[in-house]
This record gives sequence, C-alpha cells and structure tokens, in this order.
Amino acid sequence: MMALRNFILHRLCLGFWRREEGAVLAEALLAIPFVTLFAAGILEFGSIFWQRMQIDAGLRDAGRYLSRCRPPSGTYVPTCNQVTAKTIAFYGTQTPAADAEPRVPDWKDPSDITITAPDADGNITLSTAHLYKSSPVFGFLGIDAITINSSHEERYIGW
Repeated sequence: MMALRNFILHRLCLGFWRREEGAVLAEALLAIPFVTLFAAGILEFGSIFWQRMQIDAGLRDAGRYLSRCRPPSGTYVPTCNQVTAKTIAFYGTQTPAADAEPRVPDWKDPSDITITAPDADGNITLSTAHLYKSSPVFGFLGIDAITINSSHEERYIGW
C-alpha cells in the first residue's frame, strides 16, 4: 500500500508540477489579451493623431487662402470669402464634387469651423472642435468621448 501511495504521490502528482510541456500555452493565454489590447490602443491613438493632422492641414490651407485675399474696397467685389475658406478646410478644394468626402471621417459640417476677421495685429484665426468617433476599445476601457480641438493663426498679407 505504501508503494502505491508513493507511486501516485511522486509520479503522478508531483511529476505533474515538474513538467513544462504546457508552460508556453499557459504563458500565451496570459499574455495575448494584454498584447491585443495594447496593439488596439496604439492603432486607436494613431487614428486620433492622423485626424488631428488632417484638421490642422485643412485649417492651415484655409488660413493661407484668407491671408491672400484682397481687402474690400469700393472699386471691386472681393474674390474670396469665408464660405470658400471653410470649404477648403473641410474638403481640401474650393469646388468639391457632389459626393466628395471630408478630410476627416465623421467631420459633420463646414459650419463647425470658426473664422475671426483680422485683429489689430492683422491675424486671421481659424478654429474648430471635432468629436472623435472611437472604437469599442475605448468604451471597454471606460474612456469618454474625445474632442479634437484645433486652431490656426495666419497673418493677413493681402495682395
């Protein structure tokens, strides 16, 4: 009886804890969820930064357009306006096609862009706020909605 007990204790029970055949599987089962969540977070933040860069580029383009406008005078009608500048910021062109996509997905409307006329120093300021549509990863982590705020200031040069 003692021999059977020793065989079971040493060969089957204690031998099981000494084996390493399933160690890789156990470690992988622990690590894969964290690695997956980390990779999804990197992709999500990359998307946020890309959208911010697209918004900055749009505001910069519109600011450059407005900075080169002729000042209003009684002899001619100004050739550029704020509506065209907002269209440039939003679509990247003055005359977008009927089915044109905005620079940033889910950017709602060009009217979200605020333009202030040249101030005392001659600076034109453009600004906007865009609500980032996040993936379910942020909801799972409990991160609230992210608002991307951007502004650009350009010196008025005129013609």
